[in-house]
Amino acid sequence: MTIRMQAGRRPGARRGVRSGLAVSAVIALVAACTPADETDDTPDGDGEAAADQDGEDGEDAADQDGEDGDGPPMGQGWCSDVSIAAFPGGGQGTPFTNNVHNGYMAAAEDLGADVTYFFSEWSEEQMVQQFREAMALDPDGMAVMGHPGEEAMGPLIDEAYEQGIQVTVVNVELPESQEEYGPQGTGYVGASNYDAGRRLAEEAVERAEAESGDEAFVWGLLSQEGRGERTEGVVDGFEDAGLEVVYQEIDQATNADAPAGTPTFTGVMASNPDISIVVTDHGDLTATAQTYMEAADLDQDDVYFAGFDLNPASVDAIQSGYLDLLIDQQPFLQGYLPILQICLTQTYGFSGLFVDTAGSFIDADNVDAIEDLAMQDIR
Repeated sequence: MTIRMQAGRRPGARRGVRSGLAVSAVIALVAACTPADETDDTPDGDGEAAADQDGEDGEDAADQDGEDGDGPPMGQGWCSDVSIAAFPGGGQGTPFTNNVHNGYMAAAEDLGADVTYFFSEWSEEQMVQQFREAMALDPDGMAVMGHPGEEAMGPLIDEAYEQGIQVTVVNVELPESQEEYGPQGTGYVGASNYDAGRRLAEEAVERAEAESGDEAFVWGLLSQEGRGERTEGVVDGFEDAGLEVVYQEIDQATNADAPAGTPTFTGVMASNPDISIVVTDHGDLTATAQTYMEAADLDQDDVYFAGFDLNPASVDAIQSGYLDLLIDQQPFLQGYLPILQICLTQTYGFSGLFVDTAGSFIDADNVDAIEDLAMQDIR
């Protein structure tokens, strides 16, 4: 069903909690984990003798540290004693999810962690069920998608910590849990969703030279407690610019398999021929822009099409002219950094880090510069 959004009918204003340390803390903690060069202020002669002594005693000390485990773990595989359950998001091999999964796997390879993966087809119910399944494995840590929201996930995170399992959050914030368990290692890696949605809408309005009274089609996920904040940001950005919003909720069939939404797209566009801007609030749907446009018998310049997330299909859509703009969440980082977060907490006791990964817009002018990395499912 297509709904024309009216002022005051959307969910309440977003909550904003920023827990954990600043991203710049990563630099400090990496330095803290790296042995520093020692400076010897003694005269050269004494310094040489001291160096010789250090060489003998240092080797013994290093051997002793290795045997007793007193020294900090270093080098390849320093996180090999840590087991992790990781949630990449949607279906295995699908856009966005594949980038997150690749990030998880790269971190596991680099750090040596033992990682088990749970693919949920972007189903909130499945994420909750798999959270319980993952807890039953008794891992040291879990990197979970926050899509089911605080009401569903909060009690599960409480239970995990009671069981001694660290939880960190990916892609959709759980602000209350992040605030409560930040000192124990609950961080967040992903976009600040409301802000990202609003920024995309404002950018699209400016670039499309839209005017007050124009119509914009937003295909999103307002019904989801946390994830819906990004859709809310898009709608607010358009309405504050004076545009009339035609809203369509993404059903679960389309959520799991974007081409299944083609009849929905064609129906909305046929019923609302004055739509001049389209935003798909879903990486897989954005990657399907060309399919949707061609099915609706629309040429590249008929509407301004914007969305989220870079992947090979969205690169093709931009280069073909069917997709005009996307905001890049850098999902590879949403996989790599949560594994690093858990390893740092489990090994060194670091608290949760908050990392906003949505920092850039991609269009026809700059997509070629990162095309190769996108084709490798890294960008």
